[in-house]
Amino acid sequence: MVVEGLDASAAMVQRLRAKPGGGSIKVAIADMADVPAGGPFRLVYLVFNTLFGLLTQERQASCFRTVARVLSPDGAFVIECFVPDLTRFDRGQRVQALEVTEDSTSFEVSRHDAALQRVTTQIITLNGQGTSMHPVTIRYCWPSELDLMAGQAGLQLTERYSDWSRRPFDSRSGSHVSVYRPA
Repeated sequence: MVVEGLDASAAMVQRLRAKPGGGSIKVAIADMADVPAGGPFRLVYLVFNTLFGLLTQERQASCFRTVARVLSPDGAFVIECFVPDLTRFDRGQRVQALEVTEDSTSFEVSRHDAALQRVTTQIITLNGQGTSMHPVTIRYCWPSELDLMAGQAGLQLTERYSDWSRRPFDSRSGSHVSVYRPA
């Protein structure tokens, strides 16, 4: 079995290289919408909302097209994503305390742009060392939009679960694991 990886962060690849066996995995530093690998691969996966790191619908659709190009005829493209919950926002914004202790506090400040399906967040920590800020921006998709992008790329949904335990996906599901295969 051949394993190849792709990451946009050279720092994350360095962390992989530091792990036992990490130096033997071929890794390209690139954007997942433009996979430089040739394939064919029996499995391509994006977990923990990674697809949402591509900030436009076109880049997300490009990712599906690229995966379809490198997937073997019997292959699977597996993605894990949350299901958007727009009730978290009040008038397009949200502030939430993440942690409060005697010595520090961390909180999240977010803005929601419904037209772009984009959420921009700062996770802010205040402590004795000062202030640190960690920005996160995502473009979310509904499962139906992902299915449409997959279909346009020549892939079809074959399985969808609420989680990795394969609990059934339904209207109450907060996340999904979706499996796409060549049509």
